[in-house]
Amino acid sequence: MTGRPEGRAGRPPLTERRRDATRMEIAEEAVRLFGAQGVAATTAEDIAAAAGISTRTLWRYFRSKEECVRPLLAAGIGIITERLRAHWRGETSLAQAISGIDDPGVVAAQPIGALRDLVRLSRDEPGLRAVWLETHFDAEAVFATVIAEGTGRSECDLAVRVEAGMLNAALRVAVENWALRPERAAGLPLGETLAAALYLVARRLEAEPPPHTDEKPVLDLPAPGRRAEG
Repeated sequence: MTGRPEGRAGRPPLTERRRDATRMEIAEEAVRLFGAQGVAATTAEDIAAAAGISTRTLWRYFRSKEECVRPLLAAGIGIITERLRAHWRGETSLAQAISGIDDPGVVAAQPIGALRDLVRLSRDEPGLRAVWLETHFDAEAVFATVIAEGTGRSECDLAVRVEAGMLNAALRVAVENWALRPERAAGLPLGETLAAALYLVARRLEAEPPPHTDEKPVLDLPAPGRRAEG
């Protein structure tokens, strides 16, 4: 995810905005070409030509042709991060913050269709799947920082790391669920799908323990500080 140096306020400089716009254009063209002719048949030269830049410039931005799609994923993570911060600033509820991704202004500013195509491609293309998973791996540390800032805890706190991992997994699964639905299938928009996933996580965390049964739990773990018997 692209970020600005700490302490900088307002919009990023024009050169940074141009760089980010170029990276996003490359990402969209890469997804379009990957979808049309496959990853293996698409070269870095193809992507550069479609984006109107030199191959040398493309390699300045990205390590591989598969890496070209990362800005699409990073943009989504960045939006969610800012909405989480807005929630902890008291500006909105968590559900409203996440479901607000579907606001017309947000949707118009983001290549939602390209994101859907990319997630679908990642099912069968190992290189793209690796970028998808790596982006979420990096996002987990970002979410831990945001949770720590919002709740006054340390980002090294085990509970914070677990919460960040749960948040990250819920968001990843929700985006995949949204993207992989058939075009004509009924379903929630992206933001509402994300909010629904977070609601399910919260319900699981807050649920009453199940009544006693003779069935062995799926995860039979000892309480913290105790050794497992046997």
